Amino acid sequence: MTNANQDIDQLITLCKAGNRSAQFEVYNRYYKPMYNTALRIVKDSHWAEDIMQEAFLKAFTKLESFKGEVTFGAWLKKIVLNHSLDNYKKINKNAMDALDDILYKVEDTGYAEDVTLDFQSVKIQEVMAALNSLKESYRIILTLLYIEGYDQEEICDILVISPGNCRTTISRAKESLLKKLNA
Repeated sequence: MTNANQDIDQLITLCKAGNRSAQFEVYNRYYKPMYNTALRIVKDSHWAEDIMQEAFLKAFTKLESFKGEVTFGAWLKKIVLNHSLDNYKKINKNAMDALDDILYKVEDTGYAEDVTLDFQSVKIQEVMAALNSLKESYRIILTLLYIEGYDQEEICDILVISPGNCRTTISRAKESLLKKLNA
């Protein structure tokens, strides 16, 4: 176990005991990446700030359920991600209806051809702009896959979709992103 893991384990123990300075230290360590996670989903800085803070409150109240099976950061990120998606669905009801229609009605055609993107010649800003210009279902699924680093099984659990729908949506999202980058 590294010193950082030991240090966070000690902080978590103090947080469970209600130590406010330990909670503040945990917040300071994880604030920025959790804010960025929320921002990538909801695309609004004020909204992301609120979601991130609510997720921290939820995490601190549910700290007893943290068993250490994954890192604390991964556990917290899952809370932030789920809270972001839940809030996004509430506020963008119409957008999420369209997302649900696409995700639940996609035929499972098996594994689609893998679309390879040539990111060597594309700047990060161009990729992010193209990603943000995709329709919501594609933007969210590619954000979960490439930016947040979830695998397809985890994405299926997060979005409550079948593996076939996940594969097909990822394939179509990649194709759409490639077209935008080549345009």
